[in-house]
Amino acid sequence: MSESIVVAGSQLMVGLVLAILILVVLVLKTRVHALLALVIAASIAGLVGGMAPDQLVKSITSGFGNTLSTIGLVIGFGVMMGRLLEVSGAAERMAYSFIAWLGNQREEWAMAFTGYIVSIPIFCDSAFVILTPLVRALARNTGKASLALGIALAGGLMLSHHSIPPTPGPLGVAGIFGVDIGLMIFWGMLLTLPSLVALVVYARLMGPRIEEMIQQDTREDLREVHTRLLDRARRPDAELPPLWLSMLPILLPILLIFANTLGGAFAVPGEAPGLARQVLAFLGNPVIAVGLGVLVAIYGLVARMPRDQVIDEMEKGVESAGIILLVTGAGGALGAVLRDSGAGRMMGEWVASLPLPAVLIPFVVASLVRLIQGSGTVAMITAASISAPILAAVPEVNLVFAAQAAAIGSMVFSHFNDSFFWVVNRLLGVRQAKHQLLTWSVPTSLGWSSALVTLLLADALLG
Repeated sequence: MSESIVVAGSQLMVGLVLAILILVVLVLKTRVHALLALVIAASIAGLVGGMAPDQLVKSITSGFGNTLSTIGLVIGFGVMMGRLLEVSGAAERMAYSFIAWLGNQREEWAMAFTGYIVSIPIFCDSAFVILTPLVRALARNTGKASLALGIALAGGLMLSHHSIPPTPGPLGVAGIFGVDIGLMIFWGMLLTLPSLVALVVYARLMGPRIEEMIQQDTREDLREVHTRLLDRARRPDAELPPLWLSMLPILLPILLIFANTLGGAFAVPGEAPGLARQVLAFLGNPVIAVGLGVLVAIYGLVARMPRDQVIDEMEKGVESAGIILLVTGAGGALGAVLRDSGAGRMMGEWVASLPLPAVLIPFVVASLVRLIQGSGTVAMITAASISAPILAAVPEVNLVFAAQAAAIGSMVFSHFNDSFFWVVNRLLGVRQAKHQLLTWSVPTSLGWSSALVTLLLADALLG
């Protein structure tokens, strides 16, 4: 190996390591937003790695644009749909229906499944706020511990929020890794269902015990607290949309995307697609599929709402997605720089020689970033942008599993720097730190670790 190649390789590695360190410091210790931090890290990685300034800027802008070109519209449509599901009462209809199906003594399962479905298009913070009155009403009417019901609900919300598109984080990860969204949905569901079971078991066992601890430590009865806070009675059934219509905006895009993925898998290489396959490819494209879901929500769920109000509600949803779009695009920019500079290829060759599953790289990065700065979305986007160009150079890596590893890693130990940690604990009336950690930090770690076991099994068998 010539001396010039060694020097160039050293430059690339120094640039990569320096960029990651500066990214972590900026996000953790400064007021610099994750968006700007990702662009700064991309610039440092490129300049130190030897890229010409004009080539670096082109790589950043093209990486940003290419990432958003694949998932930007889907994120926008997804948050519009989520907002309409909120205001129409569709989320409540699903919750009450699951409770009716599962019957008495299975309310924790009903809340977990409700959260798991509702959080696919709705941000988990908003969904938890919407459904907390249902937790309070069930606790009052059934005698179940409110924390058991609340932990189960929050657990279901958290799992799908971190792993199943069109939730923006997993969708951004899929775009950065360049994996099929239908496969991302399928494996996101499959890998997290065992975690859902684990979280419900934890909720049923520990929810009543945590309430007893709170009463012993603070002399406060959470049952009385939630009775006082029951500020909204259940809407009459006549005001809620039917179940099939409540679920249709979610199920229609998923089914169309799945159908397109299956059609592509059975297509004959080199053979021109027929008319039916072309129609399916069009309707099953994530942009078109989720757009159709929004139309179903508009004309099915809020058909009687005034036009101006419908548009206003959808725009409120889009406002919440703006920063997620920018951070996702910036993550794609960093990934593009690592690819174009050659740092990803070099790191990939080194990783390929290590005696550990390559799929653990995005998992570890996402876990560390989540612990440091709190946001699951930022953690998974950062992990994807760093590891995608590395793993692209590693032979025989299942990129869908790698994308899910970045998503699953971002679940780890939600604590004081995570906004959802405070949403869950405040709405459930949990005030002391040790109780808060048991209520939410431990369950998120349980979901993280159990999903990792499932991921490693799947990777060992099918990766």
